[in-house]
Amino acid sequence: MKKFCITLCVLFFLAACKKETQQASNNETSVQQLTDEALQRGGRPFEVTLTGAAEVPGPGDPDGSGTAKLRLNQGQGTISFEISVTNITLPATGAHIHVGTATQFGPVVVALIPPDATGHSSGEVNVDPDLIKAIRQNPENYYVNVHTLPLYGAGAVRGQLSK
Repeated sequence: MKKFCITLCVLFFLAACKKETQQASNNETSVQQLTDEALQRGGRPFEVTLTGAAEVPGPGDPDGSGTAKLRLNQGQGTISFEISVTNITLPATGAHIHVGTATQFGPVVVALIPPDATGHSSGEVNVDPDLIKAIRQNPENYYVNVHTLPLYGAGAVRGQLSK
C-alpha cells in the first residue's frame, strides 16, 4: 500500500510539472502572438533601416545597424513597434521617435522600449491620435533612434521615416 501511495504521489507531481511547463510555453507563445498581432492590425506600416552614419549631429556608432518596424494606428491611438539592432552596446539605454528632418536632431515625441541584451524590443504604446496623424502625413519630419552608454548617449543608430 505504501508503494502504491508513493507511486501515486510521483504521478501527480509529474502531471503537475507537465501542466506548468505547457502553461509557460503557452504564455511565451501568447506574448509573441500579441506582438505579431499588434504589428499586423490596421494602421500605417513603416520599416526603417537604422545606422550610425545617419545620426545627427553624430557621430553615431560606426558599426551599429538595425531595423525598426512601426505600425501607426490613428483610430486606436497606438504605435506598435519592433526594433532589432546589432553591433552596439547592449542593452540600449533608450529608443524613441523624434521630430526632425534627416539633417536635424529634435526632441523625443514617443518613447519606445529600448532593445535588451539580445538587441531586440517590441511593444505597443499609446500616443495622441493628432501626433500619429502628423507623423503619417509628414513622416520625413520624424526619425527613430536608439541610445547607448557610455559613448552614444545622443544616439547610436538612427533611421528617418519616409513615405
